[in-house]
Amino acid sequence: MTTNSERPKGMTAEEWGPLKDMSPDLRRAFISMWETMKATPPHETIPVRPPSHPRQLPLWPDAVRGAPNSFLRSAIFAAIQGKTRKYLDEALLGSQGNYAVKFTGAQLDQADLDTWEQVAHLARLHPLGNICMFRGNAFLTSIGRSNGKQNYRWLHKSLTRLVACAVEIRHDKKVFTGSLVSSFIRDEETGLYKITLDPDTLKLFGASDWSSIEWDERKRLKSKPLALWLHGYISSHADPIPIKVETLMKLSGSNTHEKRRFKSALKSAAADLEKVTGIRMVFDGGLVLMMKEPTAVQTRHLVRKKVNQKG
Repeated sequence: MTTNSERPKGMTAEEWGPLKDMSPDLRRAFISMWETMKATPPHETIPVRPPSHPRQLPLWPDAVRGAPNSFLRSAIFAAIQGKTRKYLDEALLGSQGNYAVKFTGAQLDQADLDTWEQVAHLARLHPLGNICMFRGNAFLTSIGRSNGKQNYRWLHKSLTRLVACAVEIRHDKKVFTGSLVSSFIRDEETGLYKITLDPDTLKLFGASDWSSIEWDERKRLKSKPLALWLHGYISSHADPIPIKVETLMKLSGSNTHEKRRFKSALKSAAADLEKVTGIRMVFDGGLVLMMKEPTAVQTRHLVRKKVNQKG
């Protein structure tokens, strides 16, 4: 039972009242939001009264990052070098299963996915649509980058791409249309960033529509776009089925369109992936087999699937 003794210092009884009936995790999230807003200058104060039905991302652990499967099983965040990115206009991107993805804007790469995943990781503690605040140096450190001016410029460009793009994702009669980050502001004096995500982002996080990404593994694959894309793709499957080399070439958004050259790059990326994660990829002619240990959540999914098949 929650008592008034748990109320943070400075929080009014009116503000505390609705929080008492929340779950511990949600209450901690609102307290975190309240403490952040309390530190905001008076002329920028944002109301912290909790809505009756807050729309919030899943509270995954600190060691992982959550990402929609539509991001991980498509070419939204392509396996390309940033210097080769193109501008796309309502391009129909490669995607797996019953995902349909259209994209307008400067192509996003795997480094941009680092940015988005870290933004979502911080934003998961607050209801979507609220301002999420962080300092640039801590953010860059979290994604494995140094705090030099070049990386601050890169972060600004990455966030700008995420704001400026227009994405349409269709899946199971749900449609998300919009940019991947609603807005961001940076205070040049304090280095404080203020970012918002669209509440409709929650449409991308259905019960079986998102996956956990091992963050330390991902950081160790830095600067290896295809290995990073494969890491996300395989992480989104409990038991990956064999897949054609040509299909992976399309799904990853690779700039290499010749099968023989892509297969060579794929083998190199597979070696990098196995070294870091233990995930094995076996090449059998034009097919690729992927061997991994499912997570606890994915294991439960496989068990339920087998039970349903027997039924």
